Amino acid sequence: MTQFATFGGGCFWCLEPIFRDLVGVSEVLVGYAGGHLENPTYQQVCGADTGHAEVVQITFDPATIGYRDLLDVFFAIHDPTTPNRQGADVGPQYRSIVLAHDADQACAAEEAIAALDGSGKWDDPVVTEVVPLEVFYKAEVEHQEYYARNPNASFCRMVIDPKVAKFRKQFGEMRKEAPVGD
Repeated sequence: MTQFATFGGGCFWCLEPIFRDLVGVSEVLVGYAGGHLENPTYQQVCGADTGHAEVVQITFDPATIGYRDLLDVFFAIHDPTTPNRQGADVGPQYRSIVLAHDADQACAAEEAIAALDGSGKWDDPVVTEVVPLEVFYKAEVEHQEYYARNPNASFCRMVIDPKVAKFRKQFGEMRKEAPVGD
């Protein structure tokens, strides 16, 4: 039986290809969650007054990959100590957020944050929000699988490629079979 995980950690274009590459993940959708506006558009979310974050919703098989494994990847691929910002992307839509689907996910996220804060990995405390998921709104079709469809776009080459490379180096054993030439 599959489960869902929903995370926001900056631009959803950066998160989607990484989670899509994990064994046990069957689908990754980009979208919006955590705000108050129903059926928001990308332009509305970018306006920073919808309350929504850019997020990924991950469909996964917990018999193959655990929720805690997904949290470990999530916290490794973005800076969870910068409020409303990831790199050059600034605004509440880029905040670090875990949208829990149930109490177990919320507890696991809080435990992961406490462990990360206690690890000394970051100079600043983790500011990742942990809130219940109320509703996920799927983003427009042009935002789905953006990296796969636009590998030569400057944003993909300058921003996403290094994140993907870091993930592959750190979590290689959790990846689906690597493509030839990878």
